[in-house]
Parts: sequence; C-alpha cells; structure tokens
Amino acid sequence: MNSGTLFVVATPIGNLGDLGERAREVLKRVDLIAAEDTRRTGQLLAVIGSSVRTISLHEHNEAGRIREILALLADGRDVALVSDAGTPLLADPGYRLVRVAVEEAFTVRPVPGPSAVTAALSVAGLPTDRFLFAGFLPAKVGSRRERIEGYSSVAATLVFYEAPHRISAMLSDLAAGLGGSRLAWVGRELTKQFESHRRGSLGDLAQLFAGGDEPARGEFVVIVEGTQDAGVHRSLDTDALLSALLDELPASKAARVAAKLTGEKRGALYDRALELSARA
Repeated sequence: MNSGTLFVVATPIGNLGDLGERAREVLKRVDLIAAEDTRRTGQLLAVIGSSVRTISLHEHNEAGRIREILALLADGRDVALVSDAGTPLLADPGYRLVRVAVEEAFTVRPVPGPSAVTAALSVAGLPTDRFLFAGFLPAKVGSRRERIEGYSSVAATLVFYEAPHRISAMLSDLAAGLGGSRLAWVGRELTKQFESHRRGSLGDLAQLFAGGDEPARGEFVVIVEGTQDAGVHRSLDTDALLSALLDELPASKAARVAAKLTGEKRGALYDRALELSARA
C-alpha cells in the first residue's frame, strides 16, 4: 500500500475569500485535519462544506500527536496540517511533525496561500530582496531588549509579530535598541475589516502607540528597515551612553545630548533614560 500525503495548508489570515481553490479541495477530501484550534478550524470547514474529522495539534501536544499522524500516513491516509491562520510553522505549530515526516520519507506537500509575513512585506514599502522573519520577541523586557540588540547589525529588513498588549513597549524597545530614526511599518488586522497601516520612523511610531493615538487591538506585524552598515554594530551603545550621561545630567538633558549623538528620537531616549534611572 502506498503511504498517504501530509499536506501543509495555508488558511486565511482574516478574509475568507483568500482561501484558494486547491486548499478548499484538499480540506474537503483528506482523511484527517490536524488543527491548532479545532473550534476555529471547524468554523472554516463549515463555510466550505467540509465534514472531515479534526484533531488538535498545538505547541503543548504536538510531540504526542506525531506517531498517531504518521501511523495514518503509513496506512495510506492523507492528512492536512493547518494553523489558526496563515501558513503553518511560521510562528505556529507543526515544525516537529513535518520534520519527522520528512525524515521518515513520507510525502509532504505544501498548499501555499495566505501569510501575514508576505502580505505585510508586499505593502510596507521597505526592501524585500532580503528579510529576516523574527516572529514574536520575548515577553520579558530584559530578554526582549537583548534579542533586539542582536538584530541591530542585521543588514536585512526585519519582520516581527506582536500581541496588542505588548505593541507599545515593543516599539519603544525597538526604537531604543535599533535607533529611533530607522524607517518602520506597523500593520494591524491585515485583510480584516479594521485593517490599518502606519509608516514612519521607529521613534515616531513608538510615540504614536505610547500616546494611545492608535488602537492597541488585534494582531500586529511590525517591519523595520535593516542597518545600512552590513555586519557593523552601532558605534554608540544607546544604553551605555545614556547611563554615562545620567551620572552627570538629569534625564531630560541626557536624552537631548544622546539624541544629538545618535540621531534617535529624544522622546524615546527620554523614556529609556527614566527606565534606566529607576533601575539604578
């Protein structure tokens, strides 16, 4: 008996009209659908008229599901892998399943379609010849800033995902860690009713969201231009500079001097100076 095929199926990130004909056909004819959230996928299946059985496959149970799914493939059954939205494995579960399936010589086929990464890049107006998808930054402040520092010398467009309750803090940390003058783009609720795009310097965008002028609701994609100096770190470390200035000056003056030296936005530097002062 020939083994079955594991189909990795992209599903809409918002607008159901973006589901391709091939994806519809696969989701209606496979023997099983492994879904990140069976309830959410069930809503999609109801729209397209599919009655295929679903099982959950998420970050907490993926390892335990692998053998069950591979047994079905070995028995000649076809299985579709879907995430809540977009292309599976991109900041979503599925990597471990696909890796083992490939290693054990099962057939794995992509059914391409919607992806928040490519959708955002196509409209952000930033270079797309080279980009780094960085997914979600760490939730903990210290880890997030350390990760951002690691991206400071990357000479490629940076693409991030972020949750609404962290978007303001994330933009502030990006401005402080990468430089407030870097051009960036923030997309919210892509392909949905309340889709919005904001473009400007990281410093300006950080101030926009910090001031509550932009709703912090929905799902966000943040795109930042890469450094113009390939492989070279910034000559001045912002935190180190601010710390040295704060030894001699109040936060407002330290931020003003740092802005002149780094080209970053004074507002973002002032906020960072207050944070550093609170730690001292």
